[in-house]
Amino acid sequence: MTPPSDAARIAHEHRLGRIHHVALVVRDLEGALGFYRDILGLPVELVQAIPEDRVTIAFLPVDDTKIELVQPTDDMTGVARFLASKGEGFHHICFEVPHLADTLTRLAIDGVELIDSVPRKGAEGPVAFLHPRSCRGVLVELIEAPGGPSWGALGY
Repeated sequence: MTPPSDAARIAHEHRLGRIHHVALVVRDLEGALGFYRDILGLPVELVQAIPEDRVTIAFLPVDDTKIELVQPTDDMTGVARFLASKGEGFHHICFEVPHLADTLTRLAIDGVELIDSVPRKGAEGPVAFLHPRSCRGVLVELIEAPGGPSWGALGY
């Protein structure tokens, strides 16, 4: 069998997986659940306070992706400032990657501005954020696929 070309290897290493979730910032999580859960009928998979990020989140699955509702719990956070300036609505998109640390290294080499240069603990696995300045104005989150190398290092 012929080994993969450099272009094929790079394309494989650079691939993003599925969209893990789309995050919406909300002023009132219970009020937002009243719409997404009660009116649209989406099931609630998780509601969790994330004290280190000073937010409370809810995940609502839709097929193999999720809607994440994010309510800031502290007016001094980036999420709260975003809400104050832009109002409720789209906040970020999250893509799954097989090896988060390698992906971050590659992106940094490619000149992408990272908010998180190493994986950190997220609600559903190791995560890192890319700065909107490098992503055409969109905040991008990356999450490592279940069982990836960062899971053990972060104590999942």
